[in-house]
Amino acid sequence: MAVDLLLGLQWGDEGKGKIVDVLTSKYDVIARFQGGPNAGHTLVFNGEKHVLHTIPSGIFHENKKNLVGNGVVIDPVIFKKELDKLAANGVDCKSTLLISRKAHLILPTHRLLDAASETSKGKAKIGSTLKGIGPTYMDKTGRNGIRVGDIELSNWKEKYNALAKKHQSMIDFYNVNIQYDLEELENEFFEAINVLKTLTFIDSEEYIYQAKVKGKSILAEGAQGSLLDIDFGTYPFVTSSNTTAAGACTGLGIAPSDIGEVFGIFKAYTTRVGSGPFPTELFDDIGKTMGVVGHEFGATTGRSRRCGWLDLVALRYACQINGVTQLMMMKGDVLSGFETLKVCTAYTYKNQTITHLPYSIEPTDITPIYTAFKGWKEDLTQMQNESEFPEALNTYISFLEKELNIPIKIVSVGPDRRQTIFRV
Repeated sequence: MAVDLLLGLQWGDEGKGKIVDVLTSKYDVIARFQGGPNAGHTLVFNGEKHVLHTIPSGIFHENKKNLVGNGVVIDPVIFKKELDKLAANGVDCKSTLLISRKAHLILPTHRLLDAASETSKGKAKIGSTLKGIGPTYMDKTGRNGIRVGDIELSNWKEKYNALAKKHQSMIDFYNVNIQYDLEELENEFFEAINVLKTLTFIDSEEYIYQAKVKGKSILAEGAQGSLLDIDFGTYPFVTSSNTTAAGACTGLGIAPSDIGEVFGIFKAYTTRVGSGPFPTELFDDIGKTMGVVGHEFGATTGRSRRCGWLDLVALRYACQINGVTQLMMMKGDVLSGFETLKVCTAYTYKNQTITHLPYSIEPTDITPIYTAFKGWKEDLTQMQNESEFPEALNTYISFLEKELNIPIKIVSVGPDRRQTIFRV
């Protein structure tokens, strides 16, 4: 059986957690394939909000297996806090949560390295979440990392001490004032490691292979967004992993031929957290209103998200590199009340009009070209069927489908899992 993928098509924060939660009933296994606690997947149901950082978004469904794949990096301390919150909500993770032995661990010194590196950049900082993600992936590619399977070995403490010592010398090299108590951080870390050991570790690529052979349905869940991909994102203002469909193959050990549907999620407008180019960013009251109405604050960092009009050039690019087969539009309800809506359909780039994403989208290199649409005033949050949509919203959706040549199968009209409309 094929593995379906679900991933974000913008700069993250598209609403992946909600849609995974909505779709989980159709799948036997939900598997995270990349990223780490820099992700923040928000789920709302029964009047309560839940935020997951590393644990897959299918965890609230009974009898579903949730797998943290080899492409994920795990901070045991943050992971323990997630487990504690889930336990307080009556969720039994020990029976449903599986962790790949090949997933890498974030050490306390990885987080310190992250802070030292970002501080040293001054005004040139890239907007890191300071979760130690980058340094952990650097150790992974540098063949120095510590993996989940290592903590089952007798000499793992020796490996830890050697790597932590190396990190401390690197922190000293940055020559910045980073205050920390490593002993205190390590006490918390080793306590969390002991909790991690109570969970089920697996050889995840073999598990997924056997699940496919047995006809189990699998949904691969991505983190961040396609425009933050280390190769295809707005480099260097990107994350440290492959957030695109290709990342699911390396992050779970599945063959490209085993990929089925590719669900691409996007907001009806665009947001971005941290630094980096953002062609359609709004600096006026419209942008501020989007942020307030859309509650645009990072689930992981709490930072305000920058807001702007939908960028169809960037969205088309993300659809192409991922092979998206179905689209899901989030937060259409946030656009209610605007008299006029705009969509960027092309760029002016070096005195030419282009419709593809160029090497640089810095404001000095491009100018967005917009198509305007009539807005709608209706409150979408109480609607339960596509037939209730205002004409202006249908026009907006139809235009996007025609331009992207991909059907929009889901329209989200609010944060709750019930506020999800499936289109025929």
